[in-house]
Amino acid sequence: MSKRPNLAEIAVAAGSVRKTSPPQTPPAPQQEPGQGRGTRPRARTRAHGTKQIAAHFPAEVAWQLRQLAVERRTTVQALMGEALNDLFQKHGRPEIAPVERDST
Repeated sequence: MSKRPNLAEIAVAAGSVRKTSPPQTPPAPQQEPGQGRGTRPRARTRAHGTKQIAAHFPAEVAWQLRQLAVERRTTVQALMGEALNDLFQKHGRPEIAPVERDST
């Protein structure tokens, strides 16, 4: 089996002027006390203390859900909260899913 070609050497032979050494990276920021290893910054668009709930359905379900959100002038998030609360009520559980109220 032949040795794999060195891409850096091929690029230089082709006339590349790019530096072959890796770029200098700034030092890692100091972790604050209480931050565990492997923690990632939280997206600014998500509320503190929430978790994503996901499921896989046919594409038609997703399209219909978005269409319903547009027709009702609300969000898919609000519709999902409403649907989860309906499910909780059906099974005798407290309706704890937050539901965005329409501004119109």
